[in-house]
Amino acid sequence: MTESPATRCGFVAVLGAPNVGKSTLVNLIVGSKVSIVSPKVQTTRNRIRGIFIKDSVQVVFVDTPGIFEPKRKLDRAMVSAAWQGAGDADAIVLLVDSVKGVDDETARIVTRLQERNMKVIGVINKIDLVAKPALLKIAEKMTASGCFSEIFMISAQTGDGVGDLVDTLTGLMPESPWLYPEDEIADTPLKVWAAEITREQLYLQLHQELPYAATVETESLTEKGNTSIEINQVIYVERPGHKGIVLGAKGSRIKLIGSRARAELEKLLERRVHLMLFVKVRKNWAEDPELFKSWDLDPNA
Repeated sequence: MTESPATRCGFVAVLGAPNVGKSTLVNLIVGSKVSIVSPKVQTTRNRIRGIFIKDSVQVVFVDTPGIFEPKRKLDRAMVSAAWQGAGDADAIVLLVDSVKGVDDETARIVTRLQERNMKVIGVINKIDLVAKPALLKIAEKMTASGCFSEIFMISAQTGDGVGDLVDTLTGLMPESPWLYPEDEIADTPLKVWAAEITREQLYLQLHQELPYAATVETESLTEKGNTSIEINQVIYVERPGHKGIVLGAKGSRIKLIGSRARAELEKLLERRVHLMLFVKVRKNWAEDPELFKSWDLDPNA
């Protein structure tokens, strides 16, 4: 008889400046949408854990909020969550946008990692958008920092190079029992995850029109057997004028947001979804400690 290989399990924190492709990469590796994606920077607000299994290894990828210079209380909490995710991880990945290179935002992150004496795997993303000589210059600059144990070049959009990165990361995981059941791909509560899907559509449909003054809460979620689910959500905006933007002429915009979110939810949940959306004005919602707790953020960061 041959013994089964010992199981291994660990956490990989995915760090980077806003909009470098962290959520796209985690979704690709996990094989399903666990983080929302939009062209708007700072889309990810809290730490999203996506679960990947290869043979006897379970890897928990922690998709963190983008690290930037915080201005608001919510910003500070998001950045704090990203650094906490790094501190708790067995391996750290720093994603760099090939188009921007090691810009000021990324350079600040590298400096902070150096101050903490953290060894990091560097990943240059979006290699399909930049010529090879430019990629090599970015890699040279990253190598010169002395912060990176290895550097990979990938495209999270096409999957190019991602397999080699995943193989390296699985090899770094410590011997440990698995932390999640084999069929689980994320540990985000369904109510929170459903709200995130609607928030994604809010950003996609109102990218240029609505500032970061909106959020989505799932008030109730009722499963109707195995065939359908009823979801009631509230979109909170900070000003009365923002409410009109979300609703659109004769409610046309909110209908589009709802139909797109419902279609995405039905695809991911594999059942019929009845989605009800309401828009309410809630001044200073971004200062509400209760909302911070629901996003797993520290309001005192």
